[in-house]
Amino acid sequence: MDFSLSPRAEEYRDRLAAFIAEVVNPAEEIYAQQVKEIGDPHASPPIMNELKTQARARGLWNLFLPDSEHGAGLTNTEYAPLCELMGRSLLASEATNCSAPDTGNMEILHQFGTPLQREQFLDPLLNGEIRSCFAMTEPWVASSDATNIASTIERDGDHYLINAHKWWTSGAASPNCRFAILMGVSDPNADSHRRHSMILVPFDTPGFSIVRTLPVFGHDAGGGHCETLFENVRVPAQYLLGEEGGGFAIAQARLGPGRIHHCMRAIGAAERALELMCARAQQRVAFGKPLADQGAVQRDIAECRIEIEQARLLTMKAAWLMDTVGVKGARIEISAIKVVAARVATAVIDRAIQLFGGAGVSDDWPLAQMWTYVRTVRLVDGPDDVHLMQIARRELRPYEGFRV
Repeated sequence: MDFSLSPRAEEYRDRLAAFIAEVVNPAEEIYAQQVKEIGDPHASPPIMNELKTQARARGLWNLFLPDSEHGAGLTNTEYAPLCELMGRSLLASEATNCSAPDTGNMEILHQFGTPLQREQFLDPLLNGEIRSCFAMTEPWVASSDATNIASTIERDGDHYLINAHKWWTSGAASPNCRFAILMGVSDPNADSHRRHSMILVPFDTPGFSIVRTLPVFGHDAGGGHCETLFENVRVPAQYLLGEEGGGFAIAQARLGPGRIHHCMRAIGAAERALELMCARAQQRVAFGKPLADQGAVQRDIAECRIEIEQARLLTMKAAWLMDTVGVKGARIEISAIKVVAARVATAVIDRAIQLFGGAGVSDDWPLAQMWTYVRTVRLVDGPDDVHLMQIARRELRPYEGFRV
């Protein structure tokens, strides 16, 4: 079994690591200051455009897209360690045009979009000129079961009429966000997995509105998460993504790679937290000796290392399976990493916060913001409970004959 990276992936990793260390990390404080001066927590400050320019100049752009014409042409196995590096940074994903939910939207537009849709929506995203959002979750139904979705997409001549009440529409608060990809019911009488469609909705369409942003543990920044309304929104029929009834299949195609991305970013955040934890343990003295000499601290640090390595290996296996047998063939492993990576990152960052004491929950260090992000990973793209149910069903299936 060979755990080494391909020469191409190693070369990209080295270049990306240098870019983050030399350019992105020093810009974090500037970014925060510029956002404060603008007065809008969702604004994209001037420093971000500078980072994007430098990323493109270094050939570190659209690294997630396995299409050499528009992206780096990397496999999932090759991209995974790059995504981990981005997860160590607060800005690297956006600087390289590899931010969610844009990545997932670009992937399905690239895979299912018409030439018109690619020109109007995909090309500006690929160029980093605009942002986008994904409108699937709803406040009044359990959206962990996508068959519950109540939003409607009705054909009306050459248009579709959309009525939907969504929330956790991630990215919608960004001033650069220009459109949503919305999932709704287009045929309520069809099979449960053929009832849904996806459609592109420009933000300037009459009837669309953002009700409010939804802070996460009191944190409200970046692209934000929004409650959104689509009231008799009328869009041209050519904005339908894929075919009518194909929404569920498109969602599965979107979520597979997206889950790998979330997991690797979470592992990257855990690695950064462990580094901060180790440095802090050497610097702080309590009860007459450095924290690093305290047995309880050593145990926590060892547990962090073990858990991170386990999560990374399982994630890389899932990435390899996606490359070799496809998303469908890797679905159980994808579910497993979605649970494990988020759990591990949350636990590691929590231990780091505990060691930092009061400083850990302040904004003086990135730990509180990192914890806020990784805790949400246990919910986004399917909560832990759903993934555990899917894994358990596969394990139990061979023993159904034992049922009395």
